[in-house]
Amino acid sequence: MNWSDIEVFLAVYREGTLGRAARKLGMTQPTMGRRLKKLEQDIGHSLFQRTPDGFIPTSEGETILASAERMEEEANTLQRGLAGGEQQLHGTLRLSSSDWFGVYVLAPLIARFSAQYPNIVTELITESRLLDLSRREADLVFRITPFNGAGIVSRKLLDIDYGVYCARDQPWPKAGDGSGCALITMDEAFSTMPDTRWLIETLPNSHVALRSNNREVQAQLCAQGAGIAVLPKVLARSFAHLVEITMLPSPPRRTTWVGYHQDMRRSKRLRAFLDTALINGNML
Repeated sequence: MNWSDIEVFLAVYREGTLGRAARKLGMTQPTMGRRLKKLEQDIGHSLFQRTPDGFIPTSEGETILASAERMEEEANTLQRGLAGGEQQLHGTLRLSSSDWFGVYVLAPLIARFSAQYPNIVTELITESRLLDLSRREADLVFRITPFNGAGIVSRKLLDIDYGVYCARDQPWPKAGDGSGCALITMDEAFSTMPDTRWLIETLPNSHVALRSNNREVQAQLCAQGAGIAVLPKVLARSFAHLVEITMLPSPPRRTTWVGYHQDMRRSKRLRAFLDTALINGNML
């Protein structure tokens, strides 16, 4: 259990509906519902009764309220402490990531960070080439494998959930078969990636029709009905014409790592951005 889960509980408790709670936290209503359901599963109790008039706390929900509010106060204290040095932080912070991760994950974080630290200029470079941290081509680099270079600090940032998608009017494949299904996958240079292998193994009688190293291109092709694709859920939710196909087992999750040079440990700009990313990383 972490603070972002408790924040969801408090928002629903105070607002009374998923819609109002979602707007308060800047989430979508489906995301809010999933987060609340997961929290209840982790705790092992229902925290609210679902009624036509809204969400009513159960006795278990009332029981954890005081503890949740204490966690909220601790989180607020932490954020006030970070904000206390806001006016002293200035300069440039250079980030690097893949295209889709920059658009759908980092851009919202950067917007929050910029609002809190207006004197820091944040640059985001999106490209497949791994920039050299030792040469300060980037201050922070985000990628799906740990960093192992000399003098590079590697930290796990978050886990990304993946799903199987097709166009809204496209027939669903049969799990374990896939006969007649066209697949959209990563290009051959990335053919060993877990999600690519999983899709081909799960639908062995399908055929690869399209390849791209760009996840947004895959999503666009999928939305146009060109085939079935495994996509990061945080990306796929932005495409209205995509429908998630429920398949068991689910596609493998991917871990995102952040790397920076050990000489940057004392950088207040870097530490402030990492704190923002870690606080908001569970909002996906």
